[in-house]
Amino acid sequence: INIIIENRMRIGVVGCGYWGINLVRNFHELGVLELVCDQSKSSLNKAKQISPLIKTTTDHKKILDNKNINGVVIATPAITHFDLAMEFLKSGKDVFVEKPLSLNLKDAAKLIKYANQNKRILMVGHVLEYHPAIVEIQKIISSGVVGDLQYVYSNRLNFGRIRKEENILWSFAPHDVAVILRLLGEMPTEVTCVGGSYLTPGLVDVTVSTLLFESGRRAHIFVSWLNPFKEQKLVIVGEQKMAVFNDVEPEHKLVLFDQRVDLTVGLPVLQRNGQETVKFSSDEPLRRECEHFIECIQTRQTPLTDGKSGVSVLRVLRS
Repeated sequence: INIIIENRMRIGVVGCGYWGINLVRNFHELGVLELVCDQSKSSLNKAKQISPLIKTTTDHKKILDNKNINGVVIATPAITHFDLAMEFLKSGKDVFVEKPLSLNLKDAAKLIKYANQNKRILMVGHVLEYHPAIVEIQKIISSGVVGDLQYVYSNRLNFGRIRKEENILWSFAPHDVAVILRLLGEMPTEVTCVGGSYLTPGLVDVTVSTLLFESGRRAHIFVSWLNPFKEQKLVIVGEQKMAVFNDVEPEHKLVLFDQRVDLTVGLPVLQRNGQETVKFSSDEPLRRECEHFIECIQTRQTPLTDGKSGVSVLRVLRS
């Protein structure tokens, strides 16, 4: 993605912790970073190491009152998302909120309504949707090569990083939910989720969610931060072919399997016709996402991951 960035484009980032610092880095490299806000002085010092000339503050109202800033990126704890996003929208700024958009559907609906009525950009940080491999998978599906989709599953497993403010479902699964909804193009009619809490009472560490769609397709999502190894794998089972995206795999990350099951005289016959590695761009997904936010501010187009898509993910998590 190559975009022409207007000289007057300026971005403020609220929250530069574990994930926010990556947003700081990208907007700095894009040459649009104006001001960074965080309650932690050590986090602000890290931002200064990335962008030595950047202005920093512990008061988000400094971004609110800065007339030079066009767009605000919110990467704070989820419980603060609604209040901060609404405050910045009301100040006339476009807003990019890291997932989840809010913790409940009512607040999410308020943000969408205000943004629409006041012609503000509201974008949600579902970064996996900007991954070049996911974009390539969408092309493969659209081409009809895999045939009708039958089943999709996603595993997002790791040993840590353990959160204390949100459970594993809300921390890891939104990425997978967003991608599955995008690939299937429909909302589930039934969602079930089971999980276990082993470290902090009342905070679930492992979950398995199953989704049933009106088309008859099914999907499951397995997430855990109590796993002996890291795994980030998405599997698409089609009528004609199957695709596997393994983001931990160093070389063959996206593989298309030419295999299916044929019914001959009522008997299932396995067809295995080899596999091929599918090439895709090496662009950083987060860079693509940041560029998209800037592009939406400049062109006033609706973001790929807009408030509506954020609510769809929220509906599944809340089911």
